Amino acid sequence: MFRSLNVHDPHLINQHFFNPKNVGNIADAGAVARAGSVICGATLRLSLSVDESQRITDAKFKSAGCRYLVAASSLLTERVKGRTTAEAAVLGQSPKKAVIERLCSWPLDRDHCAALACEALISAIKQYSDSVREEWTGDEALICTCFGVSERRIEHEIKTGGLRTIADVTKACNAGAGCRSCYSLIEDILGTVNSEW
Repeated sequence: MFRSLNVHDPHLINQHFFNPKNVGNIADAGAVARAGSVICGATLRLSLSVDESQRITDAKFKSAGCRYLVAASSLLTERVKGRTTAEAAVLGQSPKKAVIERLCSWPLDRDHCAALACEALISAIKQYSDSVREEWTGDEALICTCFGVSERRIEHEIKTGGLRTIADVTKACNAGAGCRSCYSLIEDILGTVNSEW
């Protein structure tokens, strides 16, 4: 069974499969991630180049999988170029919006291919975010690299808003809305601040 979306070119899957964009490796990649599927055995390697303003300047992939994985990876790497890591991470949270709705005639039994491409993207952004946090030399501890939210800002939001969950913090200041690599850090801050009160 196929989805039918009349707003896009129905041949887009074939276009991205027979003429995929961004195949290969980035020599000095800012982040490299791998993802694999237990459903079909497919594997994917995705690399990103990110500039000093956290904008993705290049994205490439290599895959061993079906035409749907190739098409999803090709489309996704095209869509994230020029976006910030935060914007790309938010996009990657929804395989349906990032890939499936863009590629017509997408079979229901291939949703895992779109999810695998998005998983690799999120994993690469998490890796990049972790490296940014490790190299951070600012006056305040940087917690959410996707949205540039400091520890002091999160503490302030928790205290003034009586926040109790990561979702509350995300709603208040966007921390955790991107790649989510900061979830454990936000959880620690919530525990510390709330135990003091």
